[in-house]
Amino acid sequence: MSLTLSLPTTAGQLQTYKLSGATPIQPTPGVKFNRIAYSAAHVVADPRAAIDPWLQCAVDWDATIAYRRRLWSLGLGVAEAMDTAQRGMGLDWPTSLELIRRSLDAAKDMPGALVASGCGTDHLMQDEVKSVDDVIRGYEEQMEAIEKLGGKLIVMASRALARVAKGPADYERVYDRILTQARQPVVLHWLGDMFDPALTGYWGSHDLDRAMDTALGIIAAHADKVDGIKISLLDKDKEIAMRRRLPATGGADGQGVRMYTGDDFNYAELIAGDGTGTATVHGQSDALLGIFDAIAPAASAALGELAQGNTARFHTILGPTVPLSRHIFAAPTRFYKTGVVFMAWLNGHQSHFTMVGGQQSTRSLLHFAELFRLADAAGLLEQPDLAVRRMKTLLALHGIED
Repeated sequence: MSLTLSLPTTAGQLQTYKLSGATPIQPTPGVKFNRIAYSAAHVVADPRAAIDPWLQCAVDWDATIAYRRRLWSLGLGVAEAMDTAQRGMGLDWPTSLELIRRSLDAAKDMPGALVASGCGTDHLMQDEVKSVDDVIRGYEEQMEAIEKLGGKLIVMASRALARVAKGPADYERVYDRILTQARQPVVLHWLGDMFDPALTGYWGSHDLDRAMDTALGIIAAHADKVDGIKISLLDKDKEIAMRRRLPATGGADGQGVRMYTGDDFNYAELIAGDGTGTATVHGQSDALLGIFDAIAPAASAALGELAQGNTARFHTILGPTVPLSRHIFAAPTRFYKTGVVFMAWLNGHQSHFTMVGGQQSTRSLLHFAELFRLADAAGLLEQPDLAVRRMKTLLALHGIED
């Protein structure tokens, strides 16, 4: 099959594009990483289910779990039932809990597989949440269900808490209650309003420095119950500033509370780190990233090189993925899941480009065309023939046929 196709441009024209012919990235098997790296993983919808896709949720469980096995095989952990899985944008709590159960069961067959699962308050009806106590009960309900399955918690930012909290003291009260009860150290979750406008002013302030002070105070008071914090503010300077202030003791291993970068614009630089600080956790970030779902082979290969001290090679592999990630996460950032699933379809990890909630419609054909170009440039089209064939299918659906 010819590796050439016609792609639309912003000028409204069609332009012939020929694939680079680069060998797809292949990580070296068995290399142990020196960073903890979670990929927030997407779900594969069931396009044949007899449902109203805007109102109901149907998941292809076999394909969804197969994708997690792929991530584990590449050395990546799975951050389960997070926003990349369309939590709060099509994936409801009962389906999320079933996803967590199935993922934990599947991990038992994969030695060393890491799973951490999203615990939130998304099952609550927003109009019925009147107080901080309602938020606490919501967290406790999900916490109990996940821990009953043996799961590790990612305490997700709560829309309900952002709605009813009157200031930092309310956040301190909620997190004190949850962290005190946690069976094992948790990962906290700070998602910026570019990912979810309903989380504006989280930690009780619209000023990010004041919000950071509140979060750090909560972490310091419970350092032995906090493995780390994942922040997604798309501001590397804020992440570095917070990283340098994290407790140097506590955490899951007693060596300090980790910064799990969620910065899908600057992850390469943040993971490599600057070595600044008296503790290891101050000078580098671990990872909990949605983009790792889409660039898993490159992430694995780069982390393997970093672990062997090959920092230049780490950047050589990961650097070309950054333009792709910035495109996938372009505003409106909350629609990035569409690009992640599109990549999985292009690369043959699912048989269709259909999403929970009909979210495949949130990006334009021009967006997909540029995504295709950037994925090729980054060496991330794993089966070029298949990728071209599927891109041509999408083009044909939009009235463009060679």
